Amino acid sequence: MYIVLISLVWGLFAAMLFLNVYIRVKAFKYYRRLVEARVDFGTTHIFNREKLEKEVYPKYPQHRDDIDAFVGHIRKSLNIAIILMALITLFGGILMYFRNDFQ
Repeated sequence: MYIVLISLVWGLFAAMLFLNVYIRVKAFKYYRRLVEARVDFGTTHIFNREKLEKEVYPKYPQHRDDIDAFVGHIRKSLNIAIILMALITLFGGILMYFRNDFQ
């Protein structure tokens, strides 16, 4: 059981690393396009859809698809990271709580 939990924690950590790198590479393509077009918005716009629609889209209507793709990739990356970190913490907590029982 101990080996299985350790393997799960390592596997989840590897999955978190791989998925975040993969999504960030995809997001970097859109980020480069937005920087070249001098599209300017902050992190508050990424996390607040209303503010993004009210302040950024009217300024840059021709880059709406790139903005949507970039924001979507960043949100997806954060959601996956949060879920995987919660699972790693859960399995790590189980390992720490039952460490004497496994040996």
